[in-house]
Amino acid sequence: MHPLRSTLSISLALALTTASLRAATTDWPRFLGPTGAAVVADSKVPLKWGDTQNLLWKADMPGPGSSSPIVLGDKIFVTCWTGYGATEGANNMRNLTRHLVCLSRADGKILWDAKVPSAATEDPFQGYITEHGYATHTPVTDGERVYVFFGKTGALAFDLQGKQLWQTSCGTSSGQRRWGSGASPILSGNVLIVNATDESQTLYGLDKATGKVLWKAEGDYGMAYGTPSLLKRNGQEDLVLAIPQELWGMNPETGKLRWYAAHGLTGNVSPSLVPSSSGDQVFVFGGFPATRSVGVQIGGPAKGDLGTSAILWNSSSSSYVPTPVYKDGHLYVINDQGFALCIDAKTGKDVYRERVTMGSRGGGKPFYASPVLVGDKLICVSRRNGAFILAAKPKYELLATNEFTQDQTYFHGTPAVTGDRLILRSNQAVYCVGTK
Repeated sequence: MHPLRSTLSISLALALTTASLRAATTDWPRFLGPTGAAVVADSKVPLKWGDTQNLLWKADMPGPGSSSPIVLGDKIFVTCWTGYGATEGANNMRNLTRHLVCLSRADGKILWDAKVPSAATEDPFQGYITEHGYATHTPVTDGERVYVFFGKTGALAFDLQGKQLWQTSCGTSSGQRRWGSGASPILSGNVLIVNATDESQTLYGLDKATGKVLWKAEGDYGMAYGTPSLLKRNGQEDLVLAIPQELWGMNPETGKLRWYAAHGLTGNVSPSLVPSSSGDQVFVFGGFPATRSVGVQIGGPAKGDLGTSAILWNSSSSSYVPTPVYKDGHLYVINDQGFALCIDAKTGKDVYRERVTMGSRGGGKPFYASPVLVGDKLICVSRRNGAFILAAKPKYELLATNEFTQDQTYFHGTPAVTGDRLILRSNQAVYCVGTK
């Protein structure tokens, strides 16, 4: 090979490798990160931040939202809503508008704001829905498009310049309690999977290119509010969703049921399931009126009823909304009662259960956001009293507490980690935290 061609080939290979590494370390493409486990192996996200400390930028949003931010390369995507319920005097539901906002990762500048008028009558802004609002579902991206789910307004796809490509209705009904929905869409290959159990008691598989309905899995889902999970093991990928009483494993290409297991949790189930590092066990959290947790043995390619022998343990230690994280045989979370929990994943027994001291801004359940594991540290964002940094080890250790004191609104979204930066969102703004 000619020396110049050889040099160019090496340079191109290095550039591609660098781009691949950059994408691997900066992208946070869906709810709970690249694998849906909220785990980052290595990042230099600072442990301390505030109004002036390690705040790289702040971007005010058009309106509130409970969804989590996602990151693709140099862009951040986040949803919010305006026109109804969010501000005093906004009483006309016909003015309800959702927004998909694209921000510059470098400085927080709003690059574009795609507005989506409400396509159907939503549940009124009263009761429990005031706790999370109308922009609760986290977007997902495949690197070419951004996909959102806006409840009764349906699922939509946008290109990276903010142009709407398609819109598909996923039902316009309501659950019996009219709480609205909050599960986020996920991608499996060319299929966009949407949990519309509140809107139509249906899981949808949509063609991500066109929005065409590829399959519908209809059933008695009860109040299954969790984001579905993709469980890969032994060459098979299962679409897994916890519903009241049962755990279902489905074929993501067809929506057909492959296996199920009775876990016994009653009422609404909101957290996503948590897999072990091997994927052979999964852990289900949630339930109402009593929250519980269950360990389930999946094993090899599962089929049919897994039976009672699949239940490893059943515990009263649980989480109502936040999804726990798994690390080295332990499950970690700060739950809706304000307790930091470490649970032995083999036995379901508490390793520790410590009350986390809240600040003066109380009221309601203290945590909606799920913890994010960064190396050996847990970042747990509370709704009103800042973020708590815990050591991810079987001994309780509070390392830091951080707060944006000038923001009095709710922080509901789980933060995104992009390189050595942390992206947080409140009902008021998006924040980028990093070492100055």
